[in-house]
Amino acid sequence: MPASEDQLKTWMVDGLNGDAAAYAALLKALVPTLRAFYRRRLGDEDAVEDLVQETLIAVHTRRMSYDRDRMFSAWMFAVARYKLVDHFRRRRQHCDLDGIDTLLAFEGFEEEANARMDVDALLVALPAKQASLIRKTRIDGQSVAEAAHEAGLGESDVKVSIHRGLKALAMRLRGGRG
Repeated sequence: MPASEDQLKTWMVDGLNGDAAAYAALLKALVPTLRAFYRRRLGDEDAVEDLVQETLIAVHTRRMSYDRDRMFSAWMFAVARYKLVDHFRRRRQHCDLDGIDTLLAFEGFEEEANARMDVDALLVALPAKQASLIRKTRIDGQSVAEAAHEAGLGESDVKVSIHRGLKALAMRLRGGRG
């Protein structure tokens, strides 16, 4: 089973902070994902293995350009896409432009990345307390009691903050002021 986005990001950030074991775990976890990514696009198994290695090297050499506030998978698949384009250029291969979006898709992470960026953009407009509580309960799956305990608040305060925040978001999405 592939590692989750959260696990990959944790390994990457820990690796950037000097944890060699976490970084090694990240690179090891990327191999099957990258193989699958390239196999769906290429028929040449040797080219697949070459591209996996090139991508791992690129991830390593460009690791300092990774923004810790962004999704790791989106960044990694962007590196992989560039390596795939470079591969096509080297071989002077052409592909049908009608299928280019499918060819360069982020393997399901694109939708998740866009959704997460949309949610982040909406939540940033709310007061920090409301945004944090909505994220904890509606996105991260904590109960109201867990979020209240973690934030040092009463459960009713958490419920009211969430309600007000969601109401403001709904108004904003309808085009009103929130």
